[in-house]
Amino acid sequence: MFISISLGAKELTVGTVWSAVFHYDSGLTSHQIVHELRLPRVLGAWITGMAFAAAGAVMQGVTRNPLADSGILGINSGSSLAVAVSFALLPGLTYWAVIGLSFLGAALAMIFILLLGAANRGGLNSIRLTVAGAVVAAMLHSLSTGIAIYYDLSQDLAYWYAGGTAGVTWNQLQIIIPIVLITIVWMLLMGRPITFMSLGEESASNLGVRVQRVRIVGLIGVVILAGTSVAVAGAISFVGLVVPHIARRLVGVDYRVVIPFSALLGGILLVLADLASRLAAPPREFAIGAMVAIVGVPFFLYLARREERDM
Repeated sequence: MFISISLGAKELTVGTVWSAVFHYDSGLTSHQIVHELRLPRVLGAWITGMAFAAAGAVMQGVTRNPLADSGILGINSGSSLAVAVSFALLPGLTYWAVIGLSFLGAALAMIFILLLGAANRGGLNSIRLTVAGAVVAAMLHSLSTGIAIYYDLSQDLAYWYAGGTAGVTWNQLQIIIPIVLITIVWMLLMGRPITFMSLGEESASNLGVRVQRVRIVGLIGVVILAGTSVAVAGAISFVGLVVPHIARRLVGVDYRVVIPFSALLGGILLVLADLASRLAAPPREFAIGAMVAIVGVPFFLYLARREERDM
């Protein structure tokens, strides 16, 4: 994080960054750059990366779907549509209200995806869930684009589609950091039953796990994490897909360890993606979502091919 704050259009030494963070002097331009621009941006990338990764880990555990991710399954698109509606019809909303609408959009998208995926004969499986999510994501993205064009919001909503933390403020961070950290701790307390569920519903039931209750609670946590993250950084996909797989390779399958370790790695990944977006072609910036997709798309194709081979 200190390296990410140091690098940019104006390079700063790590010592300057340290001084600006812990001994802030409003009279120094370098301290103002750190405190008002770069530090909120990097903290925003860190907290949203944690949220997306933890949400992906929980989703993969409670659905037993290795392709599960809030972006791929359309949940982020539901949040984005809700934000688009708020921009178009309710432009004077407070940030709390925007986050609430983002939660609502994520929840409705998840419910619709689960119903659509389970409507086929044979019930819900990982492939049906992924296909249903892709369909819903495409539909919701089209609706968001239509709203943006009709209400002349294309420029305002481009940020949400591409993803980024350049506009994060301290007021926003004061709201989202407690929400994300409390929700991650809540999901961490659910780590033991989620671990049993990841091994199979029948095994979990035999071990005394209330499968439906754990699934519902887990998905509520995913909605909170995804909705908050989209309200801050836009619809960034693939963080929740890639990071939990890496975490399980490193620390095993116990979700009491996988969830916090995924959050740690997710924060690192998005901070690095934000840094890469600023350094790729200065003074212009790439979208964080594009940087993550460079890693995420090949990884998704690899997992999809492996899942098809195992069926």
